[in-house]
Amino acid sequence: MMLDAIATLGGWINAFLLQIGYATRMLLTILRASAGLWRRPRLISDQIHFVGNYSLVIIAVSGLFVGFVLGLQGYYTLSRYGSEQALGLLVALSLVRELGPVVTALLFAGRAGTSLTAEIGLMKAGEQLSAMEMMAVDPIQRVLAPRFWAGVVAMPVLAAIFSAVGIAGGYVVGVQMIGIDEGAFWSQMQGGVDVWQDIANGVLKSFVFGIAVTFIALYQGYEAQPTPEGVARATTRTVVIGSLTVLWLDFLMTALMFN
Repeated sequence: MMLDAIATLGGWINAFLLQIGYATRMLLTILRASAGLWRRPRLISDQIHFVGNYSLVIIAVSGLFVGFVLGLQGYYTLSRYGSEQALGLLVALSLVRELGPVVTALLFAGRAGTSLTAEIGLMKAGEQLSAMEMMAVDPIQRVLAPRFWAGVVAMPVLAAIFSAVGIAGGYVVGVQMIGIDEGAFWSQMQGGVDVWQDIANGVLKSFVFGIAVTFIALYQGYEAQPTPEGVARATTRTVVIGSLTVLWLDFLMTALMFN
């Protein structure tokens, strides 16, 4: 019994390591195939419109309501200590450091990531990728690389929009509805938020999340079984693995940045 359990565990670990190695090789292949991609920027701009612009509404609306909640909860917490004037600083740091990049990445994985996985999975099921190979067209360079860089470019922009709209939502609740002094709200934020320590670290987080989530979506779609059930399972794996990866990377990067 013990030997069977050890053998099963060893098989899982071996399969996991093989998947990690294959995924790493695929990422390096995408990066190599991107060398000639920038001569055709229209391929990337079209995909930025697809993954970024179509995700803008859910990102903006979610950021607004997260800002509303931060304004209310922050005020109730700070009012216990007579620090209501620091509400602007609390909202800005919460969004720029953590909630902006993390929530944007989770929403991106649920909306754009699943779309990319389903699109590439259906292309594989319809043998469109095989047809490209027969016509001497590299599907990684033509299909995967533009979508990869589109996700990498779109994620920091969407995270910045999320944070900006969230700060506006905190302003509406804190200043317009509750009645906190407007000058104190903005001055506390301006004095407490550091460009390099806070904003730049948040941008770096969103950039790393963009690489991780987009690559996971592309990998799952490219390796999906060419059946409806296989594409459905790959889409589910994109959300699960992408979300867990974002949370793990957030903890790791926060420990390194703000130690």
